[in-house]
Amino acid sequence: MKIFIPTPLRTHAAGKDALDVNAATVSGALDELTRTFPDLRKHLFTGEGNLRAFVNIYLNDEDVRYLPAKEATAVSDTDTLSIIPSIAGGADAASRAAGRADGPRCS
Repeated sequence: MKIFIPTPLRTHAAGKDALDVNAATVSGALDELTRTFPDLRKHLFTGEGNLRAFVNIYLNDEDVRYLPAKEATAVSDTDTLSIIPSIAGGADAASRAAGRADGPRCS
């Protein structure tokens, strides 16, 4: 199967945008990815080994969090796994308190 690596994580994956892995489950595919590129582990998983809350994993077009077996879901050679980091934005706390939604400004 092919795992697509998002742009922000490619610096930890030798610049690669994808990796072909041989695995039986989503979890096995992620294990092979992090064995190949160990620096990715800290960006994808917590110290306890759980996927980080801001990391979304899609098996083909399905969010793995909503699949019945989650990371234990079986995969085939023709499947794709996409890593989609959550992107947050908005104003900082000081700007919100001052009623400015666009953040601090420099004069």
